[in-house]
Amino acid sequence: MKKVVIIGGGFAGLNLAKKLSKSPEHQVTLVDQHNYHFFPPLLYQVATAFIEPSNISYPFRKLFQEKGIRFFMGKLESIAVEERRITTNNGVLDYDVLVLAMGAETNFFGNEEISQNALPMKSIEDAVEMRNHILLQFEKAVRAEHVDDKRRLSNIVIAGGGPTGVELAGMMAEMGRNVLAKDYPEAGFKMGKIYLVDGLKTLLAPMSEKSQNEAIIVLKNLGVEILLDKLVKGYDGTKVSLSDGTEIEAATLIWASGVIARSVEGIPKESVGKGRRILVNANNQVNGLKGVYAIGDQCLQLTDPKFPDGHPQLAQVAIQQGDLLGENLMHEVQGKPLKSFAYNDKGSMAIIAKFKAVVDLPKGFFKGFFAWLVWLFIHIIPIAGFRNKAKLAFNWLWSFITNDPTLRLIIRPDKKD
Repeated sequence: MKKVVIIGGGFAGLNLAKKLSKSPEHQVTLVDQHNYHFFPPLLYQVATAFIEPSNISYPFRKLFQEKGIRFFMGKLESIAVEERRITTNNGVLDYDVLVLAMGAETNFFGNEEISQNALPMKSIEDAVEMRNHILLQFEKAVRAEHVDDKRRLSNIVIAGGGPTGVELAGMMAEMGRNVLAKDYPEAGFKMGKIYLVDGLKTLLAPMSEKSQNEAIIVLKNLGVEILLDKLVKGYDGTKVSLSDGTEIEAATLIWASGVIARSVEGIPKESVGKGRRILVNANNQVNGLKGVYAIGDQCLQLTDPKFPDGHPQLAQVAIQQGDLLGENLMHEVQGKPLKSFAYNDKGSMAIIAKFKAVVDLPKGFFKGFFAWLVWLFIHIIPIAGFRNKAKLAFNWLWSFITNDPTLRLIIRPDKKD
């Protein structure tokens, strides 16, 4: 049996592992620094206290029961290509086939001040920390004596007008409209503003013009202040500085402004391209390396005629690459020809606010309540495990009916000096 080691249990790695679990010629070990798979498209709802982390996460060992897949909890430190061996913080593993599917991490573009003070949102830990931070600022705001302090503590700036930034802004605006007045009756003041900042001239840049316009209209109606064609240049923890000289007093800066592929020690520099993404051929094999593959957000594939500059870093790309690589690895041991990867673009979508979403399909666009239902359906179906799907659907429905989810808990360890 060929020993296949997959680093990363996101969409790409998990789909590959499931595909190869049907192959008697392969023994699969999935390595991840966490012991669970989670669903990134709904992270922002954990961050805004709308759903709980367990709704969008599931333990690997539970997923792999009776599937023949082994799980190794560890963080990759380096690869020894010649020896076909990886080193993790928890030990060493040998491989015949190595697949890198570690995804991407937050890109602060070298701005140390922002990286130290802003809140990223790429993991469950990030989402829970954001929820704790925002709720703590509201608690401080109601105790503050001066109006300026109250506003600064409750102002929220979101950097990045892509789907994540738009979804966060819409959810927080809904929260401000429907929840805060009930939760903080002693405040006696209007909570601060939500600012959505982007360096481009529109929101939702990868989507259609109709989706972009709809997002702007809906968010403005919710009271979100949209600042376009401006970059966030600095943040000291109390003041956000923009590229046009504007300064916004805010205790919260959420960074949703870009990602960069995770680095891997042991991959030659000539095999790494733009955005630290690993260069691969049409079969997702790393350029210049035998037996090493990269899939999902971590790879840069320039062989697809429809995407000559590389594929977008989206879940569907990762899922399709994981599935095809699984087929190709099985074909390889069976002596069958390999297939080149070609991304099947099924469209994109974004939720903006309650009952408001936009959907771009290859053959059309639609918005509103029906788009919201499609978004909800698409995002619940892939959640691992029936228990999670049923629980998430019920929690969603109840929260939207009552406009008052009950997860606004500040849970964090004591921080000692």
